[in-house]
Amino acid sequence: MSYSNIYKDKTFDEERALYGSDGVLVDSCRFDGPADGESALKESRNVDVKDCFFNLRYPFWHDEHLTIDSSEMTELCRAALWYTDDVKITDTQLHGIKALRECSNAVIKDCDIISPEFGWSVRTVEMKDTTAQGEYFMMRSDHLKFDNVTLKGKYSFQYITDSVFTNCNFDTKDAFWHAKNVLVKDSVIKGEYLAWYCENVTFENCTIIGTQPLCYCKGLKLINCKMIDTDLSFERSEVEATVSTVVDSIKNPRSGVIKVAGVKEIIMDDPLAQGKILTE
Repeated sequence: MSYSNIYKDKTFDEERALYGSDGVLVDSCRFDGPADGESALKESRNVDVKDCFFNLRYPFWHDEHLTIDSSEMTELCRAALWYTDDVKITDTQLHGIKALRECSNAVIKDCDIISPEFGWSVRTVEMKDTTAQGEYFMMRSDHLKFDNVTLKGKYSFQYITDSVFTNCNFDTKDAFWHAKNVLVKDSVIKGEYLAWYCENVTFENCTIIGTQPLCYCKGLKLINCKMIDTDLSFERSEVEATVSTVVDSIKNPRSGVIKVAGVKEIIMDDPLAQGKILTE
């Protein structure tokens, strides 16, 4: 891309420092200083950012066609990307709260995310080879595609739809609540109360760890999964499952068939529980 302006080795701290830029390269710059200005690149388009340091609020709001590479957004860089379309972020630290919201068509690769309330109401986001920490991660988002993502948090992926996760490692309680039309493959999911109230969610070749998973689900499928320390599983769920490990306890599945290597305790004290449990 040919640039209308190139900013290199500069420091900006004023309000809306590069507001409304179009066709610019921002290289090895710092957004920091006593003026404490916000919204540095708001309402900009066709912007390439590399090797930059962001320590001020709201730098990328209402932007289009944005790349960010090898940069750092500190914990003071709050709400870094909102209402932005067509963004690629690589090899970057996103450490401010609410770093991504109401964005679409985003690719995030080789990044380090520490950000509560990250990814709310985003659409069509691909994340790969990334680590993340945060509460309420990706809430109410759709068309997510994750590969080799490691996450530690709470209340993750709630109310998401139409998404695929492969080769991931999630340590997060209350994950996938109310999720709809989701596939999780070749992954480890650890945490309490996994995927309650979800609909048409499939776990394939996954390891599921933690108490009271997969309750009140509709159209739930487990294909060749392992379950560890999973007591009171499948309560009031419509489920088809094949599980290759011994489950601690299964309680009142609403319908379907659960094929399991073994189960330490079966609790069937609800007259509406018609699910079948088959052990080897």
